[in-house]
Amino acid sequence: MADSPKGARSAVRLAPMEVPKASDVLAEELRERILSGEFVEDTQLPPERDLVTQTQMSRSTVREALRILEVQGLVRIKSGRAGGAFVQRPSQDSVATSMSLLIRGRQLRLADLLQTREAIEPVCARLAAQNRTDEELTALDEANKALEAADGNLSDFLNANIDWHIGVATASHNELLEALMIALSKAIYTATENEAFVDADVRKVTARAHKSITTAIRQGNPDAAVRRMNRHVHSYAKAVLETDERVEIPVDD
Repeated sequence: MADSPKGARSAVRLAPMEVPKASDVLAEELRERILSGEFVEDTQLPPERDLVTQTQMSRSTVREALRILEVQGLVRIKSGRAGGAFVQRPSQDSVATSMSLLIRGRQLRLADLLQTREAIEPVCARLAAQNRTDEELTALDEANKALEAADGNLSDFLNANIDWHIGVATASHNELLEALMIALSKAIYTATENEAFVDADVRKVTARAHKSITTAIRQGNPDAAVRRMNRHVHSYAKAVLETDERVEIPVDD
């Protein structure tokens, strides 16, 4: 085969390549070790200077990697002589925070949030009826008392309402459902903190529904808990959305 003419351009073409940042690579390595359980909770990671020596990366790269993990909730940074980076497992708060950022960042409609709650909260009620403890029943009772005691104070009513709904999710003993309900409940609180959306009639109906659902959960009756929760969240969503013709209420501060 004849040699290519000198100076001829090769026909081989390569696409642009993206090379990950060194801090992302280090963060991924540490993240996998934490999530796999190799680095157990409360384990102190080596000091920055040791990480620099071990990884042969710059101090700024190491610091950036630790900041990434801190934002993701996988390490906590303590200052002082006894400080450093300590491993922590992902928590429900991490999921709830991420969900809240999605809800607010995308400015999701109140209708979307209420539909999502209709989809998952009856499942929470079913599991709560099967798994609840005496302490969790007491928490539901306390939330119901606070709901009734709120009288005309909308903020107190909504806070008690959140406590009850999260209490049902907690009693389900499903951590993911609980995290989702924390995010949803707080977002719905923000969107419905308005007398026009939650009037006196809605509050009375809500209080009765909560008691009825709590009774089903206490009796260990999952079918009744699902049926009553379905009716409650659907009726609440309908009442709230019908007060505003737009039904396109953005969830934002």
